[in-house]
Amino acid sequence: MAVISMKALLETGVHFGHRTRKWNPRMKPFIFTERNGIHIIDLQQTLNALEHAYALIRDMVASGGTLLFVGTKRQAQETIQTEAERCGMPYVNARWLGGTLTNWRTIRSRIDELTELERRRDTGELERLTKKEALMIGREIERLQQRLGGIREMRALPKLLFVVDVRREEAAVHEANLLRLPVIALVDTNCDPSGIDFVIPSNDDAIRAIKLLAAKVADAVLEGKAMRKDDSADEAADSSAARAERKRVVPEEVVDDADLLGAATLAKLQSGAYDEEQQAQAAAAAAAAPPAAPAAEEAGS
Repeated sequence: MAVISMKALLETGVHFGHRTRKWNPRMKPFIFTERNGIHIIDLQQTLNALEHAYALIRDMVASGGTLLFVGTKRQAQETIQTEAERCGMPYVNARWLGGTLTNWRTIRSRIDELTELERRRDTGELERLTKKEALMIGREIERLQQRLGGIREMRALPKLLFVVDVRREEAAVHEANLLRLPVIALVDTNCDPSGIDFVIPSNDDAIRAIKLLAAKVADAVLEGKAMRKDDSADEAADSSAARAERKRVVPEEVVDDADLLGAATLAKLQSGAYDEEQQAQAAAAAAAAPPAAPAAEEAGS
């Protein structure tokens, strides 16, 4: 089943590129034609690329990876936040902070600082400070929340980035390339696709187009999480079954004396005749044995 229909792509204007004079020649393989001075994107390639990206994201999330949503332009900010929160993934929809990926340890320390400031505010510690100091800390909390709020739950570097508008997010793409983190991106006709691992040729300015494609990316994440949950449940069931098998004790088989002894022998044992017969055989054997030789006399006797 297709991830998305060609009709949906057409209705949201995914195929509209930029004016021909603004194009990047490296996008030529993804351009279908030119109409009224505007490049038209080849939607068949968009469809194929989206299906490939969908499977990649789904499998990556199923294996425990994290996808980072990146889109700071005005048309993408709300959609990036909405879809990332819907699928429970980190996102950046305000200004990209230099070193977010390449200097992650420092960024993580800033997130910890935000958490500590919020704790002080919530416990009433700021009330003991002067009004000016409390106001400054409050502003710092707001600033950090705006810049770091989307990645505060991210404990390690992501396995994959999803980017809207690679021209605007050049810094994010550059950091990902330095760390060799794969990048999936919506790439318009005015962009350079050379630094993108998985290009989804698309209009990156129309809000409806961004919403449609970002929603599909979030759907892939949710499907991957469902797969991971199913795998965990199967592993837990297998583990429980294995423990139960180890604990299961096989009862010792009870064997009747009649199955091992003949009927005549069993009758003798029960009547006591078997013991008398054994004693008689022992006495006869002792009588038939030759007498023992006399002990040699001691030397010199």
